[in-house]
Amino acid sequence: MNRITNLFETKKNGILSVYFTAGYPQLNDTVTILKELEAKGINMVEVGIPFSDPMADGPVIQEAATQALRNGMSLHLLFEQLKDIRKEVQMPLVLMGYLNPIMQFGFEDFCKKCVEVGIDGMIIPDLPFADYMSDYKEIADRYDLKMIMLITPETSEDRIRLIDEHTSGFIYMVSSAAITGAQQSFDDQKQAYFRRINGMNLQNPRLVGFGISNKATFDAASSNSSGAIIGSKFIQLLKSETTIPGAVDALLEGLKK
Repeated sequence: MNRITNLFETKKNGILSVYFTAGYPQLNDTVTILKELEAKGINMVEVGIPFSDPMADGPVIQEAATQALRNGMSLHLLFEQLKDIRKEVQMPLVLMGYLNPIMQFGFEDFCKKCVEVGIDGMIIPDLPFADYMSDYKEIADRYDLKMIMLITPETSEDRIRLIDEHTSGFIYMVSSAAITGAQQSFDDQKQAYFRRINGMNLQNPRLVGFGISNKATFDAASSNSSGAIIGSKFIQLLKSETTIPGAVDALLEGLKK
């Protein structure tokens, strides 16, 4: 069974997924970060493929992507770093990146390498759903890779139900129609959106991302979904803390307050 599917079948609520940018802070930190996150009980990780024009990301992840590229990170190198990851890490792993580097690599070749190293799914924020259906779905399905689609407060109900029908794994519920970035709380409007989507009784579970940074935002997200994704906050901690274990500990400590 796909590890993402297994996770959501065995843990119904409070799932914590963490995003970080491959090659940041240092070029060869990828495996160290993954091992530390699993050791500290993180349920799933999204490994970001750095790109020069990350249109969905705020300044924190933009800066991390820029630094990772300066460090020399590439998609080819990322797969090389991950070639033995399944000897040490068992949690679900998702690659998150923009379409341009993946197209340069070749989509089917990308899928083959994902399976080879043990990746369970992918998130491509700038892949239009219609293009996914016409050009990519058959290939992704053939390799049992979950294509995770994003929805926002502006996504129509018809569109959400279409995504729900034609994807599996989970739905990435973006907290607002904005770029990534940590927030201290979610207002009534965002929480009403969470409740509205929860009330649709979709077949796929959902995780909330963009803005999760502390106990208040994590709890608000988890109250109407299976859990949440933290990205910018963890990137900030990787920059501010002196060690990777220290950054993970600080992240988990912040979720208790």
